Amino acid sequence: MLTETVTNRLEKKTYQLSGKPLALGDFAVIAGHRPGLGIELDHSAAARVSASWRAVDKAVKDGKVVYGLTTGFGGMANQAVDCHFAGDLQNNLISFLAAGAGNPIDSRHVRGAMALRANVLLQGCSGIRFELIERLVQFLQADAIPVVRELGSIGASGDLVPLSAIARAITGIQGKALVRMGGETIECREALERLELDPIELLPKEGLALVNGTSFSAAIAANAVSEARQLFAVALAAQSMMLRALLVKDEPFEGFVHDLKPHPGQVWIAEVMRYLLRDGCQDLQVASDLVQDRYSLRCLPQYLGSIFEGLARIQHTVETEMNSVSDNPLVDPENGQFYQSGNFLGQYVGMAMDDLRKYFGLTAKHLDVQIASLVTPEFSGGLPASLRGNDTLANNMNMGLKGLQITGNSIMPMLTWFGNPLVDHFPTHAEQFNQNINGLSWGASQAAWKSVELFQSYLSISLIFAVQALDLRAKQVFGDFDGRRLLGTLPVQLYTSVCKLLDHEPGPQKPFLFNDSDRWLEEDVESICESLSQGGPIVESVQPILQSFDQKMRSGS
Repeated sequence: MLTETVTNRLEKKTYQLSGKPLALGDFAVIAGHRPGLGIELDHSAAARVSASWRAVDKAVKDGKVVYGLTTGFGGMANQAVDCHFAGDLQNNLISFLAAGAGNPIDSRHVRGAMALRANVLLQGCSGIRFELIERLVQFLQADAIPVVRELGSIGASGDLVPLSAIARAITGIQGKALVRMGGETIECREALERLELDPIELLPKEGLALVNGTSFSAAIAANAVSEARQLFAVALAAQSMMLRALLVKDEPFEGFVHDLKPHPGQVWIAEVMRYLLRDGCQDLQVASDLVQDRYSLRCLPQYLGSIFEGLARIQHTVETEMNSVSDNPLVDPENGQFYQSGNFLGQYVGMAMDDLRKYFGLTAKHLDVQIASLVTPEFSGGLPASLRGNDTLANNMNMGLKGLQITGNSIMPMLTWFGNPLVDHFPTHAEQFNQNINGLSWGASQAAWKSVELFQSYLSISLIFAVQALDLRAKQVFGDFDGRRLLGTLPVQLYTSVCKLLDHEPGPQKPFLFNDSDRWLEEDVESICESLSQGGPIVESVQPILQSFDQKMRSGS
């Protein structure tokens, strides 16, 4: 059952990193950052962290041959490194990886990567001093965020090049590393000085501990999944608004139907749609020439249910990855044993992000079909063509939302194109043929974030269509332009949030758009996009759907 109870994570002021699994919602708050947010370390993890570091120190002093401690890296692992230079090897690792390209990425991804890296290092299987983990958190707490370039990882030996930018910033190795701090972009040593920290040299294994893992790809993926959940919930509510404007029959959503084909996602979508279409809604008795509605309306639970199941699976995958220790070699702090292995391969994240992009495209394509029905009188049940508001003969110059539909039509194919897989295009010759399979998780996650931004624009357009269609249908059914009269408890909150954001006062005189020149639609789309990206009132209005999403995930059915 959907409820109106909302738990607000933003009320939480301080988050503690302890090495225990971090939930997606908590991660999103940390990555998003807000004034007054506190991040602390659980110092009880220090003993375990120190135990693994002592195992590294002992192995080097005993002259053991361990990958990355007393050998070269990757395809040069056959070259021995004298134990006296084991620390220099790590400092050089951070230096030669200073090879990123492209524009700086969004700071929320960098914050997320820093938090995830600190948290998995606290599990004590990476051979690093506790004080370096403390530095990560000190930078986070001060919102001193290293500048990281958008190109540089194939998701093979983790995200080496991107994570090295963070390592250089917090240590001061190579002073040209840049940090965003206090509204400025400064060199890392100035950032260290402001934080009253000295540059620090790395000891054996510590460079690998900082850079050899999937934390960055996982952070971008986690941000993308967090946004995708919210956008999918808004899309469901927008669908219900469009369905009410199209005067659909709710018979296809009956529980009896879906009990006979009990895919969990299908059953859940049908339950959500019953709630959205019935709770607080007026029963409309409207004659129709169609005995049953078209597929995009009638098969909605079957179509979107599979996407829901995909999103749930992706969230589980990403939450597992972001809490996993993924560097190499791994150290068992209980017995000092080293394991040279491959947890750094970003395959799970890469494949999950390929799927996520596909689901964005499929969701947009479904909305695109509904919009096409809304703007075509023969399919909408008599709504004005292109949903023009002033449809009188004297004003046949009005074209309604025709231009907005064209913009939507330009975005939807891009979303479906971004749904093409990346991970199967991996280079088989990377890094001296050592990284001869690789996950491409970084590129797949970056592309997923681009899909988030595209879908925000498309969903913003869809909401405008939904509001305009409801206003025009209300005029036909009730004699005024107040679309709220067609909606139930939750959809009316979404409708109201959109109208308030765009300074539209629903009422009897005019719909959202009356004459074409009354509004600057470009500005309206931008305003909704911004609200969606910030988790504003539009997202808040669909919290019951998100809570139901989580309950369904926890139940596993």
